[in-house]
Amino acid sequence: MTNVEARLKVKGKNFEILVDVDKAIQMKKGLPVNIENVLAIDQIFSDSKKGIRVSNADLKECFGTEDVRAAAEKIVKTGEVLLPMEYRKKEQDMKIKQIIDFLVKNAMDPTTGRPHTPTRIEESMKKAGVNVDNRPVDQQIPEILKKLMPIIPIKIETKRLKIVIPAIHTGKAYSLLQEYKEKEEWLNNGDLSCIINLPAGLQMEFYDKLNGITHGSAIAEEMK
Repeated sequence: MTNVEARLKVKGKNFEILVDVDKAIQMKKGLPVNIENVLAIDQIFSDSKKGIRVSNADLKECFGTEDVRAAAEKIVKTGEVLLPMEYRKKEQDMKIKQIIDFLVKNAMDPTTGRPHTPTRIEESMKKAGVNVDNRPVDQQIPEILKKLMPIIPIKIETKRLKIVIPAIHTGKAYSLLQEYKEKEEWLNNGDLSCIINLPAGLQMEFYDKLNGITHGSAIAEEMK
C-alpha cells in the first residue's frame, strides 16, 4: 500500500487528501471502490505536508457538504492524484506493451506481407522517438504509424466505413471519428455523414464505443 497526495483547487482554495494510490486510480477509472478504502487518513487538508486542515465552512462553500468522505470522493474523481515515479513508469510500460501487441497483431511489412516481430517494433519505436501517453491505444496508433513509416515498412489493414450520426449525438460522437476521418458532410437535417479509415483490428471496439454514444442509432456501412 503506497500513500500519495490527491489535490484539487476549488474557488481559489486548496484541498488535499492522502490516498492509497492503487485504489485512487481505480476510482478515477470509474471502478466501484469505496472511498473508505481509498483514504489513508479521514481528513482533508489545505496543506497536507504541514498538517493544516480545512474548515467545515470551506468544505460547505466549495463542495456543498461538510461530509469529509463525500468531498474526498470528488477530489479523487476530479482532481489530481500525484503518482510516484515508479508507478508512472509501470503504467507507461504497460501502455507501450499494449501498443506493441496491437501492431504485432494488426500491422505487416507490405513488401513481404509478413507481420513484424515485437522486438523490431519496439526498437523502431525507440529509434523514431515515439512518445506513448495515457490515452487509449486506438487514439495513439495513427500518429505512431506516421513516425514508424520512415523507419520500417509498415502498414495496417484498414476498413473504409461510411458512418451517419444522428444530429442529437454528433457533439459526443465527433471526437471518436476525428482520428480516422477522411471526409465529412453535414446533412440538411443536422446529421453528420463521415467516411473513415479504421484499422481492422479496432473495428469491433469502435462499434462498441459508437453504439454506446449513439445508443445504437448510428448507421455504419462498409465501403469497397
